[in-house]
Amino acid sequence: MRYPALHFAAGRGTRMAPLTDDRPKPLVEVAGRALLDHALDLTDVPGIGPRVVNAHYRGEMLHAHLAGRDIAISDEATLLDTGGGLRHALPLLGPGPVLTLNTDAVWRGSNPVPRICDAFGDGIEGLLLVLPKSRVHGHVGAGDFSMDPQGRLTRGRDLVYTGLQILRTDRLADIPKEVFSLNLVWDRMIAAGTLHGLVWDGAWCDVGRPDTIPLAEALLDRAHV
Repeated sequence: MRYPALHFAAGRGTRMAPLTDDRPKPLVEVAGRALLDHALDLTDVPGIGPRVVNAHYRGEMLHAHLAGRDIAISDEATLLDTGGGLRHALPLLGPGPVLTLNTDAVWRGSNPVPRICDAFGDGIEGLLLVLPKSRVHGHVGAGDFSMDPQGRLTRGRDLVYTGLQILRTDRLADIPKEVFSLNLVWDRMIAAGTLHGLVWDGAWCDVGRPDTIPLAEALLDRAHV
């Protein structure tokens, strides 16, 4: 099966200030490359497409950065949050399940995108890639989810969401708000027992603040030792 992919890049990146005073967070560099390009590397694999990037804050810079690439841009005149942004991008993504990826992280290990694509299937409305806190860098606070023996997720503190998921989009039509988070959709899937998790075997760094950039670069350095 082929999955379209949405790369979330529209946010204002306030936690990354002052580096985001003159650019969107996805264009902040880690190890000499924009965060967005690190994310696009992951989805540049067979079975993924079309690829879409959403844009709002300093969107013209994202347009310039992506010029000439086979990547569509979903412009948001108003910031729509993750749920609203995904729904707004559906005309570019097409029908069926969608892979979404945050663009403020770096990864060490095998590419998780083919792995999550292979694991998605019947009876699953949402499949989130998660990690134990011991393999997470740069993340502040407790975990996001717990997982039962059948792989179903509930709200908890054991596992951290990495920003990579595959989601069936049918429930988006049930949300009357224009601006909303995917947390609202996840909670409905949790209630239905259809939100699942996949524990990846690599390591991940949340690059949300300036002080996490050295952590991310150290993680990437270890990947090449």
